Amino acid sequence: MILLQLYFSFLIIGSVAFGGGYAILPLIQDVVVNNKGWLNMTEMADIVTISQLTPGPIAVNGASFVGTKIASLPGSLLATLGVVTPQIILMLILGSLLFRGKKVKILDNMLKALKPGVVGLIAKATVDLIHSSIFINNFSLPLDYIALVGFGVGLVLYWKKFDIIKLIGIGACIGLILGVAEKFIL
Repeated sequence: MILLQLYFSFLIIGSVAFGGGYAILPLIQDVVVNNKGWLNMTEMADIVTISQLTPGPIAVNGASFVGTKIASLPGSLLATLGVVTPQIILMLILGSLLFRGKKVKILDNMLKALKPGVVGLIAKATVDLIHSSIFINNFSLPLDYIALVGFGVGLVLYWKKFDIIKLIGIGACIGLILGVAEKFIL
C-alpha cells in the first residue's frame, strides 16, 4: 500500500511541477511533510542538501531519497518513476508535435503565464530552507549559530562570484570546525 502511495504522490507532484528543481521543493514539502507526514522539516532540508550534492535533477533525487527512506529500494524506484512519468508522456506528445514543424502557441502562452508562479515557488522554498536550517524554533530564538555563520559566509562568497565547488568545501569546513569547537565549549 505504501508503494502505491509513494508512486501516486510523486505522480501528482510530477504532474503539477513547472519551473525546475527549486520550484518543485514546496510541492514535495507539502506532500511529504505536511500531508503524509513521512518526513519532518529537518529531514526535508537534509534531502534537499543531498539532492543538490548528487548529480541529476532535484525532483528525481528528492523522489529517490524520500522513496528510499519510506520503503527502501522499491520505494525509491516507484517514487522516481512517479515523478518522471508525466514528463515522459508530455515530452512524447510535444516532441511529436514539434518534430512535425508545428508551433504550439497555447503552450508558449501557458509557459509565459507560469513564470511568475515559479518565482513564487522558488521564493517559498528559499524561506522554508532558511527557516529549517538557521532557526531552531519557528523564526524565534535560539538560532543555530553554526548554520548562521555558514549561511553568512556562503552568501558573501557567492556574491563575490566564488567558485561553487570551493564554496561547498568551505561550507563543509566551517560546519566541521564550528561543530567541533561547539562540543569543546559546551
